[in-house]
Amino acid sequence: MRTGAAPRDSKLQENVLSVVLPTPTQLRAVAEQCGLSLTDEDVASFRGLMQGSVEAYNLVAAMPDEVPVVKYPRTPGYRPSPEENPRNAWYRKSSVKGAASGKLKGKTVALKDNIMLAGVPMMNGSATLEGYVPDFDATIVTRMLDAEAEIAGKVHCESFCMSGGSHTGAVGPVHNPHKMGYSAGGSSSGSGVVVALGEVEMAIGGDQGGSIRMPSSFCGVYGMKPTWGLVPYTGIMPIEIYCDHTGPMTASVEDNALLLEVIAGDDGYDPRIKAPKVEAYTSALGQGVKGLRIGVVREGFMQPTAEAAVNESVREAIKRLESLGAVVEEVSIPMHLLGPAIWNPIGTEGMVQTMLVGDGFGLSRSDLYAVSLMDRHRGWRQQADSLSETTKLLLMFGTYINNIFGPRYYGKAVNITRRLAATYDAALASHDLLVMPTTPMKATPLPAPDASREEYVARALDQIANTVSFDITHHPAMSIPCGMVDGLPVGLMLVGRHFDEMTIYRAAHAFEQSGDWKAM
Repeated sequence: MRTGAAPRDSKLQENVLSVVLPTPTQLRAVAEQCGLSLTDEDVASFRGLMQGSVEAYNLVAAMPDEVPVVKYPRTPGYRPSPEENPRNAWYRKSSVKGAASGKLKGKTVALKDNIMLAGVPMMNGSATLEGYVPDFDATIVTRMLDAEAEIAGKVHCESFCMSGGSHTGAVGPVHNPHKMGYSAGGSSSGSGVVVALGEVEMAIGGDQGGSIRMPSSFCGVYGMKPTWGLVPYTGIMPIEIYCDHTGPMTASVEDNALLLEVIAGDDGYDPRIKAPKVEAYTSALGQGVKGLRIGVVREGFMQPTAEAAVNESVREAIKRLESLGAVVEEVSIPMHLLGPAIWNPIGTEGMVQTMLVGDGFGLSRSDLYAVSLMDRHRGWRQQADSLSETTKLLLMFGTYINNIFGPRYYGKAVNITRRLAATYDAALASHDLLVMPTTPMKATPLPAPDASREEYVARALDQIANTVSFDITHHPAMSIPCGMVDGLPVGLMLVGRHFDEMTIYRAAHAFEQSGDWKAM
């Protein structure tokens, strides 16, 4: 028996299990949609030819699905009250305890609410998914539980994870842990807050444009976006396969490295995985930075939204790394400033085709498909007006582009990412790490409830300039807190060679141990 799984909606199940021949009227409508003209004789012929496929579909429908067994008991948990949850970081509090021994003994973990936890509701920041209950655990959830972690519940994320700010979720904004009324960053907003407040030791975030690193920067925690293909995304609602990443957000570098050790590695499902070698990342701790060559990316300080005080705080942090023995020099990567433009067709069209048109998963990959999620997610079409303003914008623009040009710009952008990746690789050939501000600014005020659509969208997208490139070039990148400006944290981003998270952890730990970042 699979524990923790919720029963499927019987009416939906009946509809899904019943595949019938299209009526002549339905077939004519489909033909018109496909640009075909059918005679009455054609309609009768094609209906007859479809009968075998209908029977095959119904055979598939009658078979049991093939999904992982839920290993550990749990309850649905509860939605905490505003008094218990003043920053609106938690979606559901629950307690799922894992194995009797393992690397994560004594550690509590919060899950971004796009991660499947069987038997516990999930809404991924959108009212259109409210009430959905997953029927299996994400791979990383099982791995953490096998390592004796305790899952403490689900934390809010932004509407379908499509925001760098923390104001787009369906149940209201998430507030910064250091200053109410300010953004916690997105889309892993709740993850950053509960770690910063010490309510859990660890959290999992997701990153398609910076959504681990931006809330880590705004909240003052350690957030690692691993190399694409290191950590399986199985059982996590995707945005776009080419830039989907998941990784740890923690209060210390040691916990971050420990959690990555547990969740990394091939799971036999995720086609993103590139047969990585999983390192003992905690062994990088304490090695120091003496002799490491660090390239300070000039263009990372030149973004249009850059704040002088943030740039200065990051440069002071770099001086500290130099004082610890690193060899620091400035490098110029002009193409870095083009990263957001190259990312845009991938992030926009990929999201529309995969998450929306493709019911959350799309086609043509060897994955573990969450069929129950796909069934439930189809309903967004009847509730589209409830989508966030950023999601509406991207949905309409991505659809418009596809209608006129098809996927050519998506394809060209993917091609160009190889040239973008090569520019970083060239710098990393002579440097062990690249550094720059994680976000060009500190946390911004949350938009007022009556804010214009223009302000709403701007606060969702103006943080991403430095982070997005590494989602499409797939380099590992980590945000570490390095100072405070006006009572709000500043993040320093460390970027490494593909699958060289070890060197990032080496530098991050050395910096962490050099002093209290809040006093820097």
